[in-house]
Amino acid sequence: MSTPLVGVTLDVEGPGGFSQRPWYALRKDYADAITRAGGAAVFLPHDPGAVDTLCDRLDALVIAGGAFDIDPKRYGAGTTHASVSTKPGRTSFEEALLLEALTRDMPVLGICGGMQLLAVLAGSTLHQHIPEALPDALNHEQDEPPDLPCHGIDVAAGTQLAEIVAPHVTSLRMHVNSTHHQAVAEPGRSVVVSARATDGVIEAIELPRKRFAIGVQWHPEVGVDPGDRAIFRALVQAARSVEKTGRGARPR
Repeated sequence: MSTPLVGVTLDVEGPGGFSQRPWYALRKDYADAITRAGGAAVFLPHDPGAVDTLCDRLDALVIAGGAFDIDPKRYGAGTTHASVSTKPGRTSFEEALLLEALTRDMPVLGICGGMQLLAVLAGSTLHQHIPEALPDALNHEQDEPPDLPCHGIDVAAGTQLAEIVAPHVTSLRMHVNSTHHQAVAEPGRSVVVSARATDGVIEAIELPRKRFAIGVQWHPEVGVDPGDRAIFRALVQAARSVEKTGRGARPR
């Protein structure tokens, strides 16, 4: 059986730190999680002109997280919170790539900011800053290292996410890390909420009309909870069921 190619979007930074020239970056955890699940990670620079070619060759897609936010104008917000920081070039590329992948029904996993992009493209809105929008919420930007759990989440029974993690968790409860200051506010009509934190904040979504289109607000690539690895195994398994047919895909 061939090894599925799983595309992973890169973050981008300006000059400074690692290099005096602009540079791409991605934590090794993403590649390790995909490799453990039986896939091969392919890192994707921000080339909007390559979207069709990439989708022709990839079997699945991961929209990775990063220290930035989606421009609130993209989900109809009239004002922008002072905490919002954007990367327009990255977002434009990821938006084009994700839309094409969804059109082809390619398996996709959105992680943290990647979940928020998936949600926005499906008609959702976002809380721009959880501490102000939801003052009674838990701390969703943990002080501990990300390989330690921050809070519990409850996975909704009957969802695709529940089917994936149920054999590995107790009572559909997971314990996850948390490094985000935004969250889905109003889900789009085509969006199913598949997990919430114990404070009610939306922690996972899925698009039930798609083969595999799941977004999670935490970072399962770190592997804090036993259900985390199951998510990547499910993504790779979904990729194996896809046969390339030029600009489209169909189940094998």
